[in-house]
Amino acid sequence: MKKNELRAQVALAVRACEEKKATDISILQLDAQASGFTDYFVLCSGANPRQVQAIADDIDQQLSAAGVEPKHIEGYTQADWILMDYVDFVVHIFSESARKFYDLERLWKTATRLQLADLEKPEPRKAAAPAKRAAGKKAAAKSAVKRSARKSTAVKRRNSPASKRVRKGK
Repeated sequence: MKKNELRAQVALAVRACEEKKATDISILQLDAQASGFTDYFVLCSGANPRQVQAIADDIDQQLSAAGVEPKHIEGYTQADWILMDYVDFVVHIFSESARKFYDLERLWKTATRLQLADLEKPEPRKAAAPAKRAAGKKAAAKSAVKRSARKSTAVKRRNSPASKRVRKGK
């Protein structure tokens, strides 16, 4: 999936949270090294079990309308902590007490915190392209040095006393 498509889906989930008056909405972009299972967490809270379920229902409805279905939903009937797994991102909808108890923001403190506006603008291109060009230039320079070293070695061999004797037939 393209990064911008993923960001649009996460933004859609966040807007659904806002529409159902979820509180304390957090978006965490997880580190690739720290988390191999997903790219984003969306965390929010609801005041009571009905609101927690309503938030989950609206997220599911809006993302389903966009053609995105959750791989797994957990905790819906208890409505204390609903987890909606969309593979590339996970939505956590907490009751206020469960949110304080589990404190996922503290557990994932290495994650980058984002705002909805950050998701809605295209992801900036990484500086990897200039680094790749620089690495390519370094590799080209190294190979040029190796070629010149081989040439100078060949010249030295041709001009060595032993090679002169072989050429003269001695």
